[in-house]
Amino acid sequence: MALGALGQIHISVTDLERSVAFYRDTLGISHLFTVPGQPMAFFASGDVRLYLGRPESPDFTSRCVLYFTVSDIDAEAARLRAADLSVEEPHVVHRDGGTELWMAALRDPDDHHIILMQERLRQK
Repeated sequence: MALGALGQIHISVTDLERSVAFYRDTLGISHLFTVPGQPMAFFASGDVRLYLGRPESPDFTSRCVLYFTVSDIDAEAARLRAADLSVEEPHVVHRDGGTELWMAALRDPDDHHIILMQERLRQK
């Protein structure tokens, strides 16, 4: 592979404080730091860093679909619904051999798609 592993994803936001609260407090992603005096905040999602920020120009505005793995999609969807978020019902999107891929979608404050995903052993 010529490129290394994915290191960082930029997520355009309009209100940094609101988005930091959503990703840190509601989703529970580890907040690394916010840059003083700059509209930039960084989070750790596994080995990938999420960079929330207001782009300096329209050329850098991002529209993201973020897929997060969870260990119990039903419990996580229920937790987020209890936080007054609209989360679709978890459902199977793919079956392969002995596994099923389950997903459920919601949106962040800037309308980016957030997808919860869990791979489960296939039910007989």
